[in-house]
Amino acid sequence: MNDWTDVCALDELDDEDVRRFDHAGRTYAVYRCDDRVYATDGLCTHERIHLADGFLMEHVIECPKHNGRFDIRDGRALGAPVCVNLKTYPARVQGGQVQIQLA
Repeated sequence: MNDWTDVCALDELDDEDVRRFDHAGRTYAVYRCDDRVYATDGLCTHERIHLADGFLMEHVIECPKHNGRFDIRDGRALGAPVCVNLKTYPARVQGGQVQIQLA
């Protein structure tokens, strides 16, 4: 499985930053934290709000609508009002480009 998709240049994504990435009719959220990159589904599992509009701090993304929080490393829901985990995707930096594996 080598279906890696370019998202952006690494230098376009600051530390503790999140970026919305739309591809093939789906929305993803791509994060940079502690010089690592992560990727999850882009919509909150509670009310389907874009997580890229939320607040990222220390591996936790907070949804901008009802303050539901998820751990970006494994997608784990961290308490009410969210109770369904986010799907996560492998992410890497290759040749200065942030890439996610969607297959």
